[in-house]
Amino acid sequence: MKRLPVLMAWLGGILTVATGLWALAAPQSFYDAAATFPPYNRHLLHDIGAFLVGLGAALLLGLRLRSALAVALVANAIGAVLHAVSHIVDRDLGGKSSDPIVFTVVAIALVIAASQSLQEPHE
Repeated sequence: MKRLPVLMAWLGGILTVATGLWALAAPQSFYDAAATFPPYNRHLLHDIGAFLVGLGAALLLGLRLRSALAVALVANAIGAVLHAVSHIVDRDLGGKSSDPIVFTVVAIALVIAASQSLQEPHE
């Protein structure tokens, strides 16, 4: 692999995962420091954090896995699981009562697909 793409995948992956975890774990702090677009919305910041972790994971997984499909499925599974958790944690903030169930089912399906993609050789 060429050095610049590998370096950028490492740096971008680590920074994006860290930023996403910050938005998930401390949404008010993230809002105050980096996302001061009123009004404050805890659930939106949780969702943003979930998807940032998934994107950062894709960069890091691309360094390890050879299959683009496996990278995409695993990264999306990570984002989907965290998104489902976001909807469970924030169920008191609104949304549909079915959201946590629907997003959990989607997350489970992606985890199963990702698991299978890691076990099967791809071209």
